[in-house]
Amino acid sequence: MPPLILDFDRSVGAFDGAIRIHLDAWQERIRFGCSQRKLRTCFAYIAAQLPPTHGTVMLGSGDYHHLSWPLIERVTSKQPFDVIVFDNHPDNMRFPWGIHCGSWVRRVALLPQVRKLRVLGISSGDVGAAHAWENYLMPLRRGKLEYWTVGVDVGWARRFGLGEAFQTFDSPTALLDRFAEQQRNAATPVYLSIDKDVLSAEVARTNWDQGQLLETDLVRGIDSLAGRIIGSDITGEVSQYRYTTWWKRKLSALDEQPQIDAAQLAQWQAQQHALNLRLLPRIAAATR
Repeated sequence: MPPLILDFDRSVGAFDGAIRIHLDAWQERIRFGCSQRKLRTCFAYIAAQLPPTHGTVMLGSGDYHHLSWPLIERVTSKQPFDVIVFDNHPDNMRFPWGIHCGSWVRRVALLPQVRKLRVLGISSGDVGAAHAWENYLMPLRRGKLEYWTVGVDVGWARRFGLGEAFQTFDSPTALLDRFAEQQRNAATPVYLSIDKDVLSAEVARTNWDQGQLLETDLVRGIDSLAGRIIGSDITGEVSQYRYTTWWKRKLSALDEQPQIDAAQLAQWQAQQHALNLRLLPRIAAATR
């Protein structure tokens, strides 16, 4: 099935047969974060234009990863399903003003149809001791959510009785070895969400601080889910945007999102597009 492009920021290139929903007018309202009401209103607008079936959803910049929540919420499955997220960040952080691209995982963990949610490839300090208080701990404590980390000291989790919710590894290879072994005989359907900031900057540049996985690691993870994927999305494209909303300008500055000149942006987007052209067939091959 052709991919579906939710085109907020014009960062996703052209694909043969792709369905593109133009959402430029929603960029300021939705990008980075918004109220739940705004997200619901935006998704209702999107849902009215969705075809009966489609392939992987392309979300654009990682600033739109919170759109995964309503996408996962609308998945129809005869049995509970797992959610696998490849991301350099837990996306389970506190955000008191609604929902944003770093807080949506908690919402998905509350969905009754989701059996288990795993975030793989985290090497961000967001799961270190200094930021432990920012993470929603309840989904981890209840066994609904797991963090799979690379090279991060998460000793604090054991002190809080959360050790079983953390899988810690010294390298991406070790993480993928364990994940492939775990998935070998699994039969549960899976929704797959990929934020390409999980990848090393040598593979593809994004707006965010980046992880350590190589393309071969990510492909191995996708292949481990063969025949079980029932929905998928990709984010982590690179785009440039200046917010008119003051608090979004402030928070994006705190996240140290870089300014990118036009020539560099075009180069990075071309690199991203080439990667997408390689990833989409692998996801399609693993889809039910």
